[in-house]
Amino acid sequence: MQKHIGNAKCIPVNPDAIFLPYQERWIKDDSRLKLMEKSRQIGLSWSTAYPLVERCAAATARYDQWVSSRDEIQAKLFLMDCKMWANAFGQAAEDLGEIVIDEKKKISAQVLKFASGRHIYSMSSNPDAQAGKRGGRVLDEFALGRDPRQMWSIAYPGLTWGGQMEVVSTHRGSKNFFNELITEAREKGNPKHISLHRVTLEDALNQGFLFKLQMVLPAEAEQQAMDEQEYFDFIKSGCADEESFLQEYMCIPGNDDAAFLEYDLIASCEYASGERWEITLEDAMRGDRELYAGLDIGRTNDLTVLWIVERLGDVLYTRKIITMKKMSKPEQEKVLWPWLACMRRTCIDYTGLGIGWGDDAQAKFGQYRVELVTFTGPVKEAMAYPVRGRMEDKKLRLPYEPEVRADLRSVTKVVTLAGNIRFTAERDANGHADRFWALALAGEAASSPGMQIEYQGISRSPDHANPLRPDHRGDIRQSGRFGGGAW
Repeated sequence: MQKHIGNAKCIPVNPDAIFLPYQERWIKDDSRLKLMEKSRQIGLSWSTAYPLVERCAAATARYDQWVSSRDEIQAKLFLMDCKMWANAFGQAAEDLGEIVIDEKKKISAQVLKFASGRHIYSMSSNPDAQAGKRGGRVLDEFALGRDPRQMWSIAYPGLTWGGQMEVVSTHRGSKNFFNELITEAREKGNPKHISLHRVTLEDALNQGFLFKLQMVLPAEAEQQAMDEQEYFDFIKSGCADEESFLQEYMCIPGNDDAAFLEYDLIASCEYASGERWEITLEDAMRGDRELYAGLDIGRTNDLTVLWIVERLGDVLYTRKIITMKKMSKPEQEKVLWPWLACMRRTCIDYTGLGIGWGDDAQAKFGQYRVELVTFTGPVKEAMAYPVRGRMEDKKLRLPYEPEVRADLRSVTKVVTLAGNIRFTAERDANGHADRFWALALAGEAASSPGMQIEYQGISRSPDHANPLRPDHRGDIRQSGRFGGGAW
C-alpha cells in the first residue's frame, strides 16, 4: 500500500480496497430501480461507471447502457471514467468518439464499443435521446437536468425488456421531481420499489473518503494537513451560502416554498456548464449588439453589481456580470463607465448611495440612456415578477455559477399583515441579493428598445427639463415602463 501522508483519522477497514463501503454497496445493488441521494464530489459517478463496463464487457451481455449527464462536458467525463475502468481491467473497448444517433433531432453521444458488441452511450440530459432505446440507464446528476420528470417518463419504458435504471444526483430544490421520488420512497410506501441510497459528506468522511483523497492529492496540497472535521469546515466555508452547503453536500433540498425562484426554474434558464456566454469590453464597443444593463449599488458590506444582457429576438442573454466590493466610487467608475458607454439603456439603483451614482451617470451619458429607479416596495414587486415571468417563458439565459444561483435563490416573498408584498433577502458574505436586483434592473432597461449608440453622452437641454425642478434633477422620461426617470 502507498504510504499515507495525510492527517485523516477515519481509515477504511481495508485501506487497499478500491471502493469505500458506500461505493461498494451501490455497485453491488442489482435492484431494477435504484436511486442515490448524494453529496457532491465523493466518487459516486466514478464508481457508477465500473459496473457499466462489467456489464457491457461480459460475453453474455444482452443490453447496451445509456448514460444521461447534465451536459456534453459531463457526458465526456463519464465516458472517460468508463474507459479508465476498461483499461484497468484489460477489457477490449474501442472509443468511437462522438456519434450522431438522431440526425433529425441533432442528438449525439460519446460511444464506447466493447468486444461483446455492446456499447455505452454517454450523452447530455435531452429526454428525447432516451426515446426508443432498450437497455440499462444511468441518469447522472438527474435533478440538474432541464426536466427530470420528463426524463424519467421517457427513460423508464426502456427497461421493459430488462436492465437497471440508476438515478444519481445531488438535490435541486424541494419541488424537483428528484426530491418527489425520494419523498415517495421514504414516506409514502415506496410504490415504485426504488432501492434508496443516501450519502452525505459527513457519511463519506466517516467511511474513509478523506483518507482516499489524501492518497491521490499532491503532498503539498493544503488538504493533507486536515482531519475530517477540518476538511468538513473547509468545504462548508467555500460554499456560496448555508443553503447551498446543505443541498450540495448534506442531501437537504433547498426550500422552494420560501424562495421566490425555484431551483428547477433557475436551472431551466442556465447555460450549459462550460458554455461561453461572456463578452469582452472590446466586443461591446463594436456597437453591433443590443445591450442593456442594470446597476445595483453596494452599501458598506454589499456588492456593487453590473448585470449586462443582450436582446436577441425576445430573449435576454446574460453577457457580463461585474461584481465589486469595498472599492471607492472613483475606482468603481473606472471599471463601470466604459461598459455603460456601450449600453443602449442602463437602469441604476437610485436609493441611498445610488443617488450620487445616478446623478453622475445621467450627467455623463444622458437621461435617455440612464434611468434612475428608487427601490420602494411597489417598485421591487413590479421589477421582480418580470424576472420570474421571463424565466418561466424561457426568455432569459443565466450563467451556470453557484454564486449567481445562490443570489437568485436568496430572494423571498413575504406577504405582510396588511396584505402588502415585500421582497427580502438575508445579508451574508455573498451580498444581499445584489445580483438579483441588478438582473431585475437590466430587465427593466431592456423592457423597451433603446436607441443605437453613436455617442458618449447627452447634455441636458432646457427643452427636456421638468419646470417643477429648476435644477432638472431626475427629469421625467415618459417612455419608461414606470413612467419616470427617477422615483
